[in-house]
Amino acid sequence: MYKLNAELNKIENQNSFEATKKYKNQRSLIAKVYQQQSQIFKTGKSVPDRIISISKSYIRPIVRGKEVKQVEFGAKVNKIQIDGINFIEHIQYRAFNEGTRLQSTVFCAQNLTKTKVKMLGADAIYATNKNRTFTTSNNIQTDFVRKGKAGKNEEQRKILAKEIKKERSTRLEGSFGKEKEHYNLKKIKAKTQKSEMLWIFFGIHTGNALEIGRRILKQQQILAA
Repeated sequence: MYKLNAELNKIENQNSFEATKKYKNQRSLIAKVYQQQSQIFKTGKSVPDRIISISKSYIRPIVRGKEVKQVEFGAKVNKIQIDGINFIEHIQYRAFNEGTRLQSTVFCAQNLTKTKVKMLGADAIYATNKNRTFTTSNNIQTDFVRKGKAGKNEEQRKILAKEIKKERSTRLEGSFGKEKEHYNLKKIKAKTQKSEMLWIFFGIHTGNALEIGRRILKQQQILAA
């Protein structure tokens, strides 16, 4: 990469031409990648905001810690599901802690439905003290594992939490696999960030449209019977 930059600099100095915006951005990007790689080589440590692709410079490595794939590349989504219909609450190409987005997720759901959220299910990562305080103060029932002493309605709370967890694991978790396998979200072939975003949104909302269509058809069949 050093030699490539040197040759390009030589060509640019020997020939007068007006570089396009895209060319300037690419040259600047290549120089930044070279600086990052040099720093990694010298220190043996990774660098913040590391660029891993020149053609898709917006993508960053996301450490997942999974047995099969410890590091993933691409968009990370905080998705919410309301009565089986999926929505994207937040999307970005860098790692972020979903647990910090519970409050914004609740507000998003309330804005979409114009109805106060009274019940929600979420992964254990969302069960922070801050989120527990928020849900308790807003009278929102959750499937979080209880902390502290049991209340007088502990048995009823356990039953409700079990049902919420069951619903979340079967419907929400199942929707991830369905969207990847059936709505082309397993391997996104878009070439730009904007088209990649559209690909993801269309994949999720195509699944929503088909789900709504199935419900309408089922209702029509019931009425016709």
